[in-house]
Amino acid sequence: MTLRRFLFGSIAALAFGFSASHAAAPDRETPARRLTPEQYTQIIADVFGSAIKIGGRFDPGFRVDGLLEVGASQANISPSGMEQYDVIARSIAAQVLDEQRRELMVHCKPKSATAPDDACAGRFLTDVGEILFRRPLSDREVRLHVRSAREAAAGLKDFYAGLGLSLAAMLSEPQFLFRHENFEADPDRRGELRLDAYSKASRLSFFLWNAGPDRALLAAARKGELETPQGLARQVDRMIASPRLESGLRAFFADMLHFEDFGTLTKDNAIYPKFSAQVAGDAQEQTLRTVVDVVLHEQGDYRDIFTTKKTHLTRPLAAIYQVPLAVRAPNGAPEKWLPYEFSANDPRGGVLMQVAFVTLHSHPGRSSPTLRGKALREIFLCQKVPAPPGDVSFTIVQDTSNPVYKTARERLLAHATSPICTGCHKITDPMGLALENFDGGGSYRTTENGVPLDTAGEIDGVKFTNGAELGRAIHDNAAATSCLVDRMSAYALGRTPAKTEAAEWVAPLKQGFAADKYGVPALMRRIATSPEFYRAAPILEPRKDAALRTSVEGSR
Repeated sequence: MTLRRFLFGSIAALAFGFSASHAAAPDRETPARRLTPEQYTQIIADVFGSAIKIGGRFDPGFRVDGLLEVGASQANISPSGMEQYDVIARSIAAQVLDEQRRELMVHCKPKSATAPDDACAGRFLTDVGEILFRRPLSDREVRLHVRSAREAAAGLKDFYAGLGLSLAAMLSEPQFLFRHENFEADPDRRGELRLDAYSKASRLSFFLWNAGPDRALLAAARKGELETPQGLARQVDRMIASPRLESGLRAFFADMLHFEDFGTLTKDNAIYPKFSAQVAGDAQEQTLRTVVDVVLHEQGDYRDIFTTKKTHLTRPLAAIYQVPLAVRAPNGAPEKWLPYEFSANDPRGGVLMQVAFVTLHSHPGRSSPTLRGKALREIFLCQKVPAPPGDVSFTIVQDTSNPVYKTARERLLAHATSPICTGCHKITDPMGLALENFDGGGSYRTTENGVPLDTAGEIDGVKFTNGAELGRAIHDNAAATSCLVDRMSAYALGRTPAKTEAAEWVAPLKQGFAADKYGVPALMRRIATSPEFYRAAPILEPRKDAALRTSVEGSR
């Protein structure tokens, strides 16, 4: 253990020194984004294959400006989280270099399995290091990693054990765990900075694929091809045409839709016996499949996610939707996904009426028009809803067995008599009440406590009578497409665009999105090929959320 800690400390010190020596101008916001669990897992699969198992706990992310990906720019690693990364790294290294895999993974044979071999160790560590760090290793880094492998192999009398310790240390370095970005002078804008070629490749790949650059993209960076509009466009088009684009889209929409909250979602099983952990997982997958079908497989209009009748179901989901689904799966086999299309006269359709949305934005034992309306405003329209005052009583709203106020609409009207409540409820409840046909477990209903539901409402002057008409109203609301561009540009940058960027870059993106008939891959291409995507952030005032970051980190 002493030797391993020594090696880890030496390499980590080098990594922090490298980060400091490559920092951009001190008055620029150049945060390093912590890898998400999905990004970490994908990089390991890209380097060593999908058979490598990753077991351990990752520090949770937190949202800033509506996105985990923006919060990742402000996320550090707690001491317990660093210990977990160390455990995971050692497990990965042990699997990579076990007797069954080592000949496949290490493309050289040491002179002796019981002694150091600098040449073979250097070849292996240089090769995998380029993918792990998303750039070539410096000569100094290679020397340090090889020396670490040599000293460990000599002490343990095992070449592969020594190599494993060096690999594990590499997997625990900030250069792997964080997405560091380095800047250089921008030749087209005097006094400004732009990403260097490898940082450009990394930002591009994580945006489009939610993964590190592949070897083709790294080769393009090394040859300088990403510095020309034509070379960059070739790589962007290659990546958008790749099946891996679907992973990038799924990651973006899972972030935008707050799907990480399913990890803490609970439901009262006595009230909603059909809802389970299986249903929660299937519900997320159903929505992601629906969205990806519309925007990618059908190359359709983004707005159609609010109105489409087409989706995919498993048997547990079909039971909640109360629709027939013929699935012939042997006992013990995984649930099979089948395409399903609601009929034209069925009131259901679009992602707002899917189990994922209506259950995630409900309480454990009841629906919530307010939570649903708030989520719709904030997630899909980018409109912030104020938090309720701390001294507000929700007794009437929570009493679902009230003999006088039998429906959610009646209870909310009785609750929102105070002026301090009325303002917020006016912007959330009319939309949320349109989804009252769905209880807190996602099942369709027409009454509550024996009283017919009134699901009429209005948004921005557009009236509707049910969830389907609400979906059409959101489809036609200009704020929905404007919000998607705002979310995607912030997701791509890892920060909310500054005011100058919003005016000079994001606004034209919104015009282009409309010109492209709201095609999402076309929007991604516009972002990925724009020079603004690769420039340093404008000089900013100190961020107001610095206190938030300190609070979050201190609470871990």
